[in-house]
Amino acid sequence: MTPTLPIHDCLPTLKSALASHHEAVLEAPPGAGKTSIVPLALLTEAWMKHQKIIMLEPRRVAAKLAAQRLADNLNEPVGKTVGYRIRMETKTSANTRIEVVTEGILTRMLQHDPALEGVGLIIFDEFHERSIDADLGLALCLYGRELFRDSLPLKLLVMSATLDGEAISQLLNNAPIIRSQGRQYPIQTHYSDTRPTTFFDIESALANTIEQALEAHSGSVLVFLPGQHEIRRLSNKINAFLPHHPETLLTPMYGNLTLAQQQQAIAPAPTGKRKIVLATSIAETSLTIDGVNIVIDSGQSRLPKYDPRTGLTRLTTQRVSQAASQQRAGRAGRLEAGICYRLWPEYQQSQLAPQAPPEIEQADLTSLALQLYQWGVTPGELSWLTPPPQAAFLQATELLVSLGAVDRSTNSLTPHGELIASLAVHPRFAHMMVIANTLGLESKASLIAALLPERDIDQSHQADICTRLDKLSGYTVSGQNEKALVRTIQQQAKRHLSQLSNSLQETNSRHNSRHNAPTSINSNVQQKTDTNNGLLIALAYPDRIAKQRPNQPTHYLLANGREAILSTNDSLRNHQWLAVANSGGKQGQSNDNIYLAAPLDPAEFDHRLGQQVITHNVVQWTEDGKLLAERQRCMGKLIIDSSPINTLCEEEKARAAIDWISKQGLGVLPWTPQIRQWQARVILAAEQSRNNQKAWPDLSNQHLEKTINQWLQPHLGAITHKKQLANIDLFSILQGQLLWPQPKLLDEYCPQRISVPSGSSHAIDYLQSPPVLAVKLQEMFGCQQTPRINQGNTPLTLHLLSPAKRPLQVTQDLASFWKNSYQDVKKEMKGRYPKHPWPDDPLTAVATAKTKRHLS
Repeated sequence: MTPTLPIHDCLPTLKSALASHHEAVLEAPPGAGKTSIVPLALLTEAWMKHQKIIMLEPRRVAAKLAAQRLADNLNEPVGKTVGYRIRMETKTSANTRIEVVTEGILTRMLQHDPALEGVGLIIFDEFHERSIDADLGLALCLYGRELFRDSLPLKLLVMSATLDGEAISQLLNNAPIIRSQGRQYPIQTHYSDTRPTTFFDIESALANTIEQALEAHSGSVLVFLPGQHEIRRLSNKINAFLPHHPETLLTPMYGNLTLAQQQQAIAPAPTGKRKIVLATSIAETSLTIDGVNIVIDSGQSRLPKYDPRTGLTRLTTQRVSQAASQQRAGRAGRLEAGICYRLWPEYQQSQLAPQAPPEIEQADLTSLALQLYQWGVTPGELSWLTPPPQAAFLQATELLVSLGAVDRSTNSLTPHGELIASLAVHPRFAHMMVIANTLGLESKASLIAALLPERDIDQSHQADICTRLDKLSGYTVSGQNEKALVRTIQQQAKRHLSQLSNSLQETNSRHNSRHNAPTSINSNVQQKTDTNNGLLIALAYPDRIAKQRPNQPTHYLLANGREAILSTNDSLRNHQWLAVANSGGKQGQSNDNIYLAAPLDPAEFDHRLGQQVITHNVVQWTEDGKLLAERQRCMGKLIIDSSPINTLCEEEKARAAIDWISKQGLGVLPWTPQIRQWQARVILAAEQSRNNQKAWPDLSNQHLEKTINQWLQPHLGAITHKKQLANIDLFSILQGQLLWPQPKLLDEYCPQRISVPSGSSHAIDYLQSPPVLAVKLQEMFGCQQTPRINQGNTPLTLHLLSPAKRPLQVTQDLASFWKNSYQDVKKEMKGRYPKHPWPDDPLTAVATAKTKRHLS
């Protein structure tokens, strides 16, 4: 008999809500019983009308365990009333009324049957995890229900432990929110005294805390770490002191373990034993690990994040959210009072982000985009809790176009796109499998499609995918865990191949076309060396075709423009061309590490990769200032080969020169001080003319850069090297911008030189603003006002110089200088320069550039 759980108190309210509404939101903390009780309680409701219930779980192991608990509550085996469907495994029957599925399964079901006929209720369990499949599934359910379910509406129930219930309620037509208080025993929380730093040794800190907890408390321990590498390192440290605790078992728990291994971690410890479970965030929700009353939280999680700049999804380590830390701590109080150790100070708890960002904001949206194209809808036509980011969706669309899945002119799926959309794999892999079928390589492609999403089955630290395919072909398999994973991948490859066969048959029937029938999984993979590995990877990842850099055997440039590096002793460094299946690095790095790749025969660019090759003429200057004119065949940003273009018209040469000058800046042109002074004079005249509505040209650097095609390009037809730029008559070109009578007016308004009272003529420096006249003080005797230019509108700045031509005064008010400052200057300078005149009254003295001896 099922024990009474907190969720039972909410069932009448929940049933009433779903009887009067088509949507409801259920908030219930871990341990309340929502997953194991709610589907059974709703199955017999009158509004169900004997239809099915579909319940979504975020992970395979959670789906299997949920189905098992539901079946146990009915005293039935799984597969009767309650069944499940997950990737690589299905257990249902004609009598199944409740199907527990992983979230990706629902979107496939919706593609085949948008109305979901025969389904009365869909339950989105653990919706707070906000996976992209759950968000998409909910959006498609709402859309499909509106179109196809008028007479018997599809009901939706969103369940979560931590969720913004108001936001989801608003999305679901203001659905009623039912809240369960749950059953949470008291948890005593211990915080660290020190703050984790960049070089924080997380494994040592956790090992010390675990040993302390084992000494101080009884019960099993659940430890949260960011990833499996940390789990392995921590396991080594724990094994050093575990002999002192013979009653303690050590088990890992992370996504890449087999389902059997995950179930072993979840199972209760044998009588008289306790467990240390080292887990990733997979153990935060959905899974109950019996006997745990101690939680040790590293405060870190590792989440996939798509980088639109590189087209790669990277695993990034980050701080957990407040919601996640509460979920983790709650695992200690499911069955009794518990203890939680947190490896961060208490004051940092409030600094954590309230919630982790939804996956749709930082995921690769290619599969989502393909499914929306298959539905014939745009993101804007669906109702989202969080809409897909526009830039990421556009990038996903561009990839689908490059794979031939989307016709840009009609903005719809091509026949090839419809075929790859029918396959339950990433569009890259689906494209690879469909093309491989035309080449007789579909079995190898199915193996690669099954291999790449799984953890690496080879620990040789060599990147060649051939070593993995050898294991899958039975050449070099060792160890039980490795054999189990190999069997799993082989089974999945067979499913891929079977699905490809079914899709091709359906396509042949629908379009009266003929595609090759796929061969068996073993018929064309038993080749220990196969040059087709690189071809197949290149079909899936054309943007990751790589070419070796000259004289750098481990450095490769990818077709997407990124640099990637092999390990120093990797055998693939002997190949100029690679197709990279898996690469990665830290966020912000300029290059990536190559983890999995295969040699690529460049002859494929003339054959089976020919459609991806683009041939175009390149007429441009190199960075060091030389004209490059060649016909290039390219794969993305990689040059496959090139040949010179021997005949170019002057216009093409001039355009190339202009592009280089524009990038380098106008400073590469043969400017002289004379030209710069003339330019400044024109600019000054133009500034004044704007007030008088006179059309002087704008010769500022900004405008010259903007209009360089107009004034400079006609003069560059014979220029092919930066050294030849010195031969340009830049002064004449710029002077040609003036219209008659502007050259004459320029000399009148802004003269190069100006006469001073001494009779001398001095140059005006127009490169300073206002323009500067530097003149010996004695040459300005008798001048009462500051000289002006530009029709009297621009006073010059006077630099009054000593006999040694050092500035004595800088002024734009000469009259004020004579009146207020001259006597002080005279007093100081008269003794220093006694041979020069220093009259008491400079306004009546004779202006001169000479000494007193020359004046007598």
